[in-house]
Amino acid sequence: MHGIRHITRKILNYSLDRNASLTCFVVRKMSGETCYDFETLKVSSPREDVAHVELNRPDRLNAMNIAFWRECRECFQKLAIDKNYRVIIVSGAGRLFTAGLDLMDMGDVMPTGNDVARKCFQMRPKIEEYQESFTSIEKCPKPVIAAVHGGCIGGGVDLTSACDIRYCTQDAWFQIKEIDVGLTADVGTLQRLPKIIGNDSLARELCYTARKFHSDEAKEIGFVSRIFPDKAAMINAAIELASLIASKSPVAVQGTKVSMVYSRDHSVPEGLAHIALWNQAMLQSEDVMKSAEAMMQKKEPKFSKL
Repeated sequence: MHGIRHITRKILNYSLDRNASLTCFVVRKMSGETCYDFETLKVSSPREDVAHVELNRPDRLNAMNIAFWRECRECFQKLAIDKNYRVIIVSGAGRLFTAGLDLMDMGDVMPTGNDVARKCFQMRPKIEEYQESFTSIEKCPKPVIAAVHGGCIGGGVDLTSACDIRYCTQDAWFQIKEIDVGLTADVGTLQRLPKIIGNDSLARELCYTARKFHSDEAKEIGFVSRIFPDKAAMINAAIELASLIASKSPVAVQGTKVSMVYSRDHSVPEGLAHIALWNQAMLQSEDVMKSAEAMMQKKEPKFSKL
């Protein structure tokens, strides 16, 4: 045993000296935990069962570069199956949530060659990869809470539209910016925003004009549910909310998210058929009995990891 510890220390010391990513890999593998080592994201755990994902390019106003699109997808795919987390918070480091697409780092995305058809065949898979970066948030069965401060521009609206719950600060503002740079938004805003706010006319106005809408209007139209005086108060409230949700049965919470996302995109009869199929198994969970027992005993139930 002493020899194993000695070898482990040597491996870790070597890793610290030579490669931070390898350090993360070695430590996490030995402990059985998932590694969250990213260039553009910072992942922490402010409370038990709660993950906090920060957009972490404050010197570039958290602009979304090529690395970000890959890492966002990888991060949420990992979080989706990580048993240590039941709820996720997303926020931005620095002055604002995100400035959106990093146009200075997108040169490699554009197709090469002269033939239009072949350039299109190159372009479509790249667009679909970027779409999956935010769809991975929606596909993640765990609730995701967006905590927005300052500006939330372009891709930031796409990202937050894929989240379950949105909080913001009083100074927050949102802008569907793509049309101002000659683009049609293509990673989720046009598909999700109208369903979130329930006002097709206003959704089109915001998308066609690229005008800013501030925190008060965002709450009025139903895009955010709460406004806070500053970032610290907002993050604290998001953590409290995440902790409350995490205290519930993960079987029930994740089933609720899956059903709500499915039902949003299907008819009522289809949604009912889906939840009937889902619950024919999930109603047999031990969590149902634990909840009933806790209620009768007037205690808080404790649920095991999935």
